[in-house]
Amino acid sequence: MKHLLTLFALGIAIFCPAQQLTLKKGIVIDSLPVSVSDTISETFSLYLPKKFEVSETWPILFVFDMKGHAKQAMNFVSAAAEEQGYILAASNNVSDTLPITDNIVIANRMLNAVTGFLPIRNDRVYVGGFSGGGRFSTLIPAFIKGIEGVLICGSTIANTELLTSKNPFHLIGIVGNADYNYPEMLAMEDLLNRMKFPNQLLMFEGGHHWPDTEKIGNALEIFTLAAMAKGRIPKDEAFIDAKYDESLTQANIWFTANKPLMANNLLDEMLEIHRPFRDIDPIKASQKTLKRSKIFKTRNRDQTAILFKESLIKDDYVYYLEEDILTYNYNNLGWWKYQMEEIEKFLKNPDDLQQQLGKRLNGYVNALVADNIDIVKSGEPVDGEALNFLWMLKTVIDPKDYGSYLNIISYNAKVDDTGTALFYLEELLKNGYTDRAELYDLENTALLRITPQFNAIVAKYLKESRYDFD
Repeated sequence: MKHLLTLFALGIAIFCPAQQLTLKKGIVIDSLPVSVSDTISETFSLYLPKKFEVSETWPILFVFDMKGHAKQAMNFVSAAAEEQGYILAASNNVSDTLPITDNIVIANRMLNAVTGFLPIRNDRVYVGGFSGGGRFSTLIPAFIKGIEGVLICGSTIANTELLTSKNPFHLIGIVGNADYNYPEMLAMEDLLNRMKFPNQLLMFEGGHHWPDTEKIGNALEIFTLAAMAKGRIPKDEAFIDAKYDESLTQANIWFTANKPLMANNLLDEMLEIHRPFRDIDPIKASQKTLKRSKIFKTRNRDQTAILFKESLIKDDYVYYLEEDILTYNYNNLGWWKYQMEEIEKFLKNPDDLQQQLGKRLNGYVNALVADNIDIVKSGEPVDGEALNFLWMLKTVIDPKDYGSYLNIISYNAKVDDTGTALFYLEELLKNGYTDRAELYDLENTALLRITPQFNAIVAKYLKESRYDFD
C-alpha cells in the first residue's frame, strides 16, 4: 500500500497502515523505523530542509558512519544540505564490525524505505561519508542500482577493481592537506582521470576531520551543476555564473596567499565542472600563468619530494610494527619514541609543507596502531601480549590516550607484573589523569590497588589515596 503524505506547517505527517510519523523540517530526526515489521528493528536518521514540499521531488544524500554516530555525521552535513536543498538520511545500523554483505543489505533496506515514502528524484540519489563511511559508500554503486554520485571525505576508494565504465557514478572527494589520506587521494584522482571516470577532488587546509559547511556545500553544488549539464534539471545561469566567479576568486586568493598548489587544484576542477556551460579557455590561461610562476614550480617540486619521503617513512612504520607485534618487541619502543621526535621536528618546521607532512605522519601512525589493535582484538583467542605491546606503543605516540594506560595497568596486574603496572600508573598520573574513582574500580587490580605502592603513587599526584598506610 502506498504511504500517504500530508503537509503541516511545522513538519510532515506520514501515514502508513501500521503507524503515523510526524517529521519536522530543519532538524535531524533520529531513530525512525526502516520497516513497520517487528522482524526488522533497524532505524535511520533523517533531515528535511526547511523548504521541503511534498509537491516537488528532491535530491537526497545518504550519509554513512561505520562507528555508530549516524546522527552526529548528519549534523556535520545538515547545514550544507539546507543551503543546497538536499534531503539527508543515515542508517543507525551499518557498522565496521559487520561483513560488507550485511552492511549492503542494511543500506539497501534504508534506501528503499526512504525513497518509498518521500518524493525523491530517482536520478539524483547520492551516498557518502567520512573516513570508513566514505570507503563503504564507494562500494554501494556496485551492488545497488541508481546511485548517481558518491561523496567521500578523508577516505579513498575501497576497491578500485569494482569501478567500471558501465557504471560511471560521479565521485567527489574532499581532503585536508594535512590528512594522512592526502597522498592516497591524490593517487586516486590520477587513477580516476586515467580511467576517464567522472570525479573531482576538493582540498582544504586541515587534517583528518569533517570539512566545514562551505566545502561540503561546494561538493553538493558540483552534483547540482552535473545534473544541469545532463539536462536532468533546468540550467540556472545565475547559479552557474555565481559558482564560476566564486571559484575563480578563491583560486586568486590562494595564489596571492602563496598557496599555488591549492589554487592549481581548484582550477583543475573548474575545467571539468564548467566545460559543459562555457568557454574554458580563460581557466586554461589562468592555469598556464600559474604553472609558469616560480612559486608554483618550487612548491610543486617540494611537494613531490615530500610525498616520496612520506611513502618511505610509512613503509618503515608498517614493516617495523608488523615485526614488533609478532615478536612482542618491547625494546623497539625506543625507536618509536625517536620517530615521534622526528615528527615533532616536522611540526615545528617553519615551512608549511613540512608541517603538513608532520601532521599526516602523526595521523597515519595513530591510525595504523588503532587498526592493529582492532585486528588483534578480533582474533580467536585474543593475543593479550600483543595488545599489551600495542597499548604501550599508543602511550608513546599519544601520551594523552589515558585508556591505553588503564588497559596496561589492568593487563599487567592480571599477569602479576606489578612493576610494569605501577610504572604505567605513575606515567598516567604524570600526564594529567585525575579520575581517582575509575582507578580504584579498574578491572583485575583488586589486589594491586590495596598495596602501599599503588596508594603512595595516587596520593603523590592526586593529593590523597583511598587507603592510608601511615
